[in-house]
Amino acid sequence: MIMTRTPLRIALGGGGTDLPSYYRKFGGFVLSAAISKYVYITINRSFLPGYLLKYSETEHAFTRSEIRHRLFREAIEVHDVPGPLEIVSLADVPAGTGLGSSGTFLVGLMHALHAHKREPVTPELLAREAVDLEMNRLGEPVGKQDQYIAAYGGLLCQEYHEDDRVTVSPLKISDQTLRELRDSLMLYFVGHTREASTLLADQKSRSEENDTAMLQGLHFTKQLGIQIRKLLESGCTCKFGPLMHEHWVRKRGRSAGMTNNRIDELYELARCEGGATGGKLVGAGGGGFLLFQTEDRRRLRDVMTRAGLSEMDFHFDFDGSVVLTRNA
Repeated sequence: MIMTRTPLRIALGGGGTDLPSYYRKFGGFVLSAAISKYVYITINRSFLPGYLLKYSETEHAFTRSEIRHRLFREAIEVHDVPGPLEIVSLADVPAGTGLGSSGTFLVGLMHALHAHKREPVTPELLAREAVDLEMNRLGEPVGKQDQYIAAYGGLLCQEYHEDDRVTVSPLKISDQTLRELRDSLMLYFVGHTREASTLLADQKSRSEENDTAMLQGLHFTKQLGIQIRKLLESGCTCKFGPLMHEHWVRKRGRSAGMTNNRIDELYELARCEGGATGGKLVGAGGGGFLLFQTEDRRRLRDVMTRAGLSEMDFHFDFDGSVVLTRNA
């Protein structure tokens, strides 16, 4: 049996500028952090013919073309993996929560298929394969940050060039600053999941049409991401929260459906009563997790708990996608 473990992520700055509809015209920049919440993929030979796939549903397909799950089907096709095969997907966090689950799933699946074929693979190749499958083969309106941070891990600076090249480098941050940043961040589940594709498709079409408001918002987001990188590398973690707040104010006005009354109420409650210095909804928007920075974790925790929210504790992950077990 082979098992891979691949981290989910939070975007710290620049989210949205990793879509080709934007970076192919202006270049993009995203700062992401891999966290200690994971997608696990196991692959094993099956006693049943064909492909036995277990995720939120269970499929038994005799041929590849019969597989309903698009990512499973395309990945198996790309790698030309014959049956009989059983593949199981498990995750610490459900899909649709804004933590990059589809990109993480795909990187972990690609890694498991490479390991099954006993092929060495680099984080760069994993990220590229996952991007190509989701963006090009399936035509999904996605960006690249989820696949790259899932493959590499850590706190990753990602530059997206107009010719489709991606340059990645670790955030140059001291151990002390890293601890201060982690200790100041808190994640809260808002209680529902959402499909990001609608919001991403809206951003894609408006960017391609040179919508002024959308492009100005993304220009601002990119520059803010670069500013956040400089801020954190200088050790000024206490100023990250206000920059997140500034980002959220701009982001929520970028697309319809980015937020709702419940999310807005919780956000204001965290800032006004919980003492959060800033925050944002992680991911494309519409649901998932609220990320806050605070200097008083107990105060924010008490206020959010009374509001009915569950905290998700996390640490940063520096391993990226790894193979935990493999056949001898």
